[in-house]
Amino acid sequence: MSQSRLEEAEKLFIQAMKSFITKVGADHPDTLTSMANLALTWERQGRRVDALALMRDCAQARQRVLRAEHPDTLSSLAMVVKWSS
Repeated sequence: MSQSRLEEAEKLFIQAMKSFITKVGADHPDTLTSMANLALTWERQGRRVDALALMRDCAQARQRVLRAEHPDTLSSLAMVVKWSS
């Protein structure tokens, strides 16, 4: 994906995340999905430190909200492990 497309995606994911936080709350599954998508976008942009921090927050929230065995939680945890190594 080109840098300009990644920048466009970043803006959209930030906008979506803010909107979800306002409308349904920070711990809503839709908010957490937009958070994970933003982290993935940052990782693709080479912003690994930011991406890892956001994905850690997302994984912790997903463990609390969705529980540890949920596929979205497991996916977030896998990204944290992958990006930490």
